Amino acid sequence: MIDLRSDTVTTPTPGMRKAMATAKVGDDVFQEDPTVNALQDYVADLFDKEAALFVPSGCMGNQISIALHAGTGDEVIVESQSHIFHYETTAPSIIARVQMHCVASARGAMELSDIEAAIRPDAYYFPKTTLICIENTHNRHGGTVLGIDYFRALDRFRKKKKLALHCDGARIWNACAASGVEPREYAHHVDTLSVCLSKALGAPVGSLIVGTREHIQHARRWRKILGGGMRQVGVLAAAGMYALKHHREALMSDHENARLLALRLRESDRIVVDNETVDSNIVVFKPRRVTPVPAFIEQCQRMGLRVSSGREGGWLRAVFHHQVSRKQTKEAVEVLLRCAATPK
Repeated sequence: MIDLRSDTVTTPTPGMRKAMATAKVGDDVFQEDPTVNALQDYVADLFDKEAALFVPSGCMGNQISIALHAGTGDEVIVESQSHIFHYETTAPSIIARVQMHCVASARGAMELSDIEAAIRPDAYYFPKTTLICIENTHNRHGGTVLGIDYFRALDRFRKKKKLALHCDGARIWNACAASGVEPREYAHHVDTLSVCLSKALGAPVGSLIVGTREHIQHARRWRKILGGGMRQVGVLAAAGMYALKHHREALMSDHENARLLALRLRESDRIVVDNETVDSNIVVFKPRRVTPVPAFIEQCQRMGLRVSSGREGGWLRAVFHHQVSRKQTKEAVEVLLRCAATPK
């Protein structure tokens, strides 16, 4: 079975399993797990931030980061197709007790003029705008990359407006691989950034928040409140460290496979591909003939391929990872074309 539902479906490699089995561990709530501490220091250095905190999931990382910058009754500006808005079960309204103001964009990069229009006037009957959240790469826009020039411009703008800036960097590794921009260059322009070790990199679990020491001190408290205080978790941190040191180099191959799939699908009159260019490891597409998404997914699975639903409008998604080969990519093309041509 070729599984392109997400880059979270990978399984630990033999080298990763060995790293997990031999990891030195301690009690992380006491900040005594040496492997967790090493991972946090390593990631903080990669992003040139003062500190980092290991958390169980990207959702927790984003929600803690929102709570660091916004509080009860505040408003957070997010891109209308963002993961924070669509896939985190309204957590901002529950945890930080804020509401979200959605701003539409073409490829995930909100226009500064649109952000400015979304900032609330200073009146007691309006929520206070305190935070902007961006996403890089952008999932629902098809893995699009927000470039460093956009980060620089947004940073200058939000500082003038005295707003905090958080980046959902679940796939920041893909953005860096595609753009050639180092992680620290992106991180320089945001207050906090969440990074995933599972998406793109293939670790079984885990994300990190990077920011100032003060941010991470408060984030540690929020992590405990949310049930994320962990004990001998070095076995998981070891998997993340292994992924960072051994799997980042495979990201360009993932991107190449995604572009190959998109190219082959565009050559056919059976399938529409969303973006003219595929920036990273995600391809968003749909069959030209009207087909219920669940039926198309089931048909593909019967033929040995798993894909997932994308955004509204009948779009589907294929996500590449280091455990999908070039041969499997070509096989996936054939399955998709056959399914797009075959009546139900």
